[in-house]
Amino acid sequence: MNLHEDRYHYTGLLSLKAAGRESVADFAKNEWQPSGYKLFHVVDGQQRLTTFSILMGEITSFVRGLLENDGKKDDEIVLGDETLKQIKDKYIVRYRPSIELNIVKTYLFGYETDNPSADYLKYKVFEEPFGGNVFETYYTKNLKDAKVFFAEVLQALYKSEEIEGIVRVYRKLTLRLMFNLHEIEDDYDVFVAFETMNNRGKKLTNLELLKNRLIYITTLFDDGQLDSTEKEQLRNNINDAWKEVYYQLGRNQNASISDDEFLRAHWITYFQYSRKGGDDYIQYLLGKFSAKKVFEKCAPIQEHDEDGPLTDVDAREDDETSEVQIEAEAQFVSKLAPKEINNYVNSLKSLAEYWYYSFFSYESDFSDDEKVWLYKLNRIGIGYFHPLVVAALSKKKDTTPTERIALFKSIERFIFVSFRIGGFQSNYQSSVYYNKSRDVLDGNASLVSISEE
Repeated sequence: MNLHEDRYHYTGLLSLKAAGRESVADFAKNEWQPSGYKLFHVVDGQQRLTTFSILMGEITSFVRGLLENDGKKDDEIVLGDETLKQIKDKYIVRYRPSIELNIVKTYLFGYETDNPSADYLKYKVFEEPFGGNVFETYYTKNLKDAKVFFAEVLQALYKSEEIEGIVRVYRKLTLRLMFNLHEIEDDYDVFVAFETMNNRGKKLTNLELLKNRLIYITTLFDDGQLDSTEKEQLRNNINDAWKEVYYQLGRNQNASISDDEFLRAHWITYFQYSRKGGDDYIQYLLGKFSAKKVFEKCAPIQEHDEDGPLTDVDAREDDETSEVQIEAEAQFVSKLAPKEINNYVNSLKSLAEYWYYSFFSYESDFSDDEKVWLYKLNRIGIGYFHPLVVAALSKKKDTTPTERIALFKSIERFIFVSFRIGGFQSNYQSSVYYNKSRDVLDGNASLVSISEE
C-alpha cells in the first residue's frame, strides 16, 4: 500500500531447487502438473511466498464476496484487466480442463503433503471445499492470523478507496515486486544453503536446522553403508519424526511448547549428561551429526589371539602375511553410523507425545491421580526434573500408576523443601537427576529406587 505505483520493491533472493524424478512422481500422485510448468522446491523464500499467496487468496475471496458479484461465476467477475478465474489460474490453483468433472487440480504454491500446514493452507486459507476435518495447531494459527489480517486491511481499503484501491494492491503485488532468482544445481548445496542463506524473515529454529542437517547427512553415506532404498527409508523416518514433533509442540493453539526446551530435554535424556560439556545442546548435536563424522574414519580395533601358537618365524619375512595385515588395517568405518541417526530420531518421535502431556496432562489417558500430580508439578515448577518426569511417563507399559505417582510426589516434595524453603541454587543435584532420566529411559533404574533416593 505504501509502494509508489511507478516504483519496484526489491523482495530479495529466491533460491529454488528443481525437483528430482522421485519428487515429481510423488507430486503426480496427489496433484496434476500442467504442461509448461516445472516443479521446484523452495530452499529460501518460503515465508515470502506464503505471505504473498495468502494475500492473493484474500484478494480473490474479497472480490468474489462483493454484493455486485453475488451469483456470478469466477469467469464473469473482473478485477482490473483480468477475470477472477484467470487470476486464480495464474497465481493460486489450476484445474485440468474436463468436460465431465472439473476436479483435477494443482496448487501453484503449497507445502509438502507431510507438513501439518499443507491441508490447512488448501482448505482454510484458499477455501477449497470439502476439506473435512483439518488439524489446527500453533503453526497453522500463523496462517490463520495472516488471513484475518489481510481480510481486515482489504475491507478498510475498500471502504476508503472502493474497488480501485483493491486493483492497485493487486497490480503492485503482481507487477512491482522484484526477485532475484537463484537455482541451486547440486543436491548437497541445498542443505548447506538452507543453513547459511536464511538472512531474511524469521530466524531458523534449532529444530529446523537439525532436521536439515540429518537429512543432509543421509546423502553422504556411501553405498556400502546404505543403499538407495535404505537412504530413502531413513529420510522418511526423519520426516515422520519431525512431523510428529511439530504436531505435538504446536498441538495447543493457545500455547506453543518451546522447540529448544524439548530438544534440550531430549538431549539430556538420550545422551550422557555432563556439566563439563556445558549445556549448549545444539552445538553438541550439530557436532555429533556432522559431515565430518561421516567422512572421518577410524580403523576398527584389531583383536589379537593371545593364546595362539608360538612361532620363531618373523612375520616381517613372510610377504603373504604382510599383505593380509595391510588389508586389515585399511578397513575403515565412519565415526557416525546410520543406525545412530535412526535411533535418535525414533526416540525424538516417541517422546514428543509424553512431552506434550507433561504440560497438558488432562488431555492424556493417564489416571486421574496422575493428572492431578502432573498439574501440581507444573504449578510449583518442574524445573530440571522435567526430563525425568517425561521419561517416567514414557515407561507407561513397564510401570504402574502407583509407582509414577510416588515419583511425582517425591519430586514435588524435593522441589518444595530444597528450593522453595531451603533456597538452594536452582541447579542443585541437577546432574544427578538428569542422568537418572537417562537411566529410566534405558531401563537401568526403577522409579521406586529414584523415589526413595
